[in-house]
Amino acid sequence: MKSCITISLVEEARGGPFVLWDGLEKSIAFAGELGYDAVEIFAPGTDAIDADQLSSLLDKAGLKLAALGTGAGWVKHKLQLADADAAKREQAKKFVRDVIDLAGQFGASAIIGSMQGRSDAVVDAPTARKYLCEALEDGGSHAAQYNVPLIYEPLNRYETNQCCTVADGVKLLDSLSTNNVTLLCDLFHMNIEEADIAEALICGGEKVGHIHFVDSNRRPVGCGHMQYGRIIAALRQINYQGYLCAEAFAWPNPEEAARQTMRAYKYWTQS
Repeated sequence: MKSCITISLVEEARGGPFVLWDGLEKSIAFAGELGYDAVEIFAPGTDAIDADQLSSLLDKAGLKLAALGTGAGWVKHKLQLADADAAKREQAKKFVRDVIDLAGQFGASAIIGSMQGRSDAVVDAPTARKYLCEALEDGGSHAAQYNVPLIYEPLNRYETNQCCTVADGVKLLDSLSTNNVTLLCDLFHMNIEEADIAEALICGGEKVGHIHFVDSNRRPVGCGHMQYGRIIAALRQINYQGYLCAEAFAWPNPEEAARQTMRAYKYWTQS
């Protein structure tokens, strides 16, 4: 398992669960100094990232790009994949495809989380699920040209009513015709929704494609009450070889949150 840390470039999300906030150059250099393997970037859109500059910064720091988030599509641009308006849904799918195209240049995946939307008084649950599936089919097929999967994240009940558990996510992925979509299992969301986090990861099995490595209170690992022994054992049981990525509050500050996550990563993966 490899280490990863989040960088946010979205001012509208400041104070949210991302560790590093001081721009790509400083954040990537700091992650490299701490020995991280990769970064996950949350950007306002693809026009906020110069691919050549990013490549240079990553090379200089000895890092990979693990993934690009699409959440700004919702947070900043109010685009979501279950919108009642077909034109808005198409805009949302294009936003995702653009992120896939940028991430794909680095052998990295795009993540769909908050953009998945939800059912409501206008869009009923079966229709919202149908729209989400259409978007995952579209994105998964589009990502295949880069030999990377699209990553889909079940969220807790307060953020979506689409898929809230790993089992829900597995069922969703099994309903697709594409096999190029994997699951992001976020330990914070899982702590809310799962009866047994380790068993849920085992249920996810080979569909588990990315992990958000965070504690029960969304602070860095080691700053809450989550028990990681069985979680790490479950990831080893399913032969998970991907990233443990810190999507956590920058508590007590970004630098210490990054250091604490690296200490925890080394403790749990090397013990």
